[in-house]
Amino acid sequence: MASTLRTQQREETRRTLLRESRRLFAAKGYGAVGLSEIVSAAGVTKGALYHNFASKTEVFRAVLEQVQHEVGDRVAAAAEAESDPWRQLLTGCATFLTVCTDPEIQRIMLIDGPAVLGWHEWRALDEASSARHLGEALQSLVDAKILPPQPITPLTHLLSGAMNESALWLASQDDPEALPEVISCLNRLLEGLR
Repeated sequence: MASTLRTQQREETRRTLLRESRRLFAAKGYGAVGLSEIVSAAGVTKGALYHNFASKTEVFRAVLEQVQHEVGDRVAAAAEAESDPWRQLLTGCATFLTVCTDPEIQRIMLIDGPAVLGWHEWRALDEASSARHLGEALQSLVDAKILPPQPITPLTHLLSGAMNESALWLASQDDPEALPEVISCLNRLLEGLR
């Protein structure tokens, strides 16, 4: 019973640390947030933080993974609401771009993610989440003969890179037409695959 209570307390501490770290990283950026600020916001000691994470980078990695999973879940839910496989792809891609207009997601996933973890590690995390779903969607379109047979891995990297770059570009735009224009351009690009 006591070990169950300790496990629950440790999990609650971890959730609190992630929630407060995410809030701080989104508001200030990774570089401007110190460990003392995280533990103060979470109402825990540095020892409690180090019991859950080896470093600030590890905290950030966990926050980034959480954000990537949330983005993936939102994209998947929007795509799965469509019955037509082609519409699923278009909707999933448009949803990804739309979700990435959230400043919190931009900061954590697209700006600080590659800067903090390095390009290769960030890319591996991206491939494990968004890019994996995109590759599966493209493969299912080829299998259903909606797209002609083609190498899926390079196509996935091409489209993933285009969408990540578009999401970063959108972060710098004040024009309310920028998102619809990017989605329209992406849809034309995707139509060229058929």
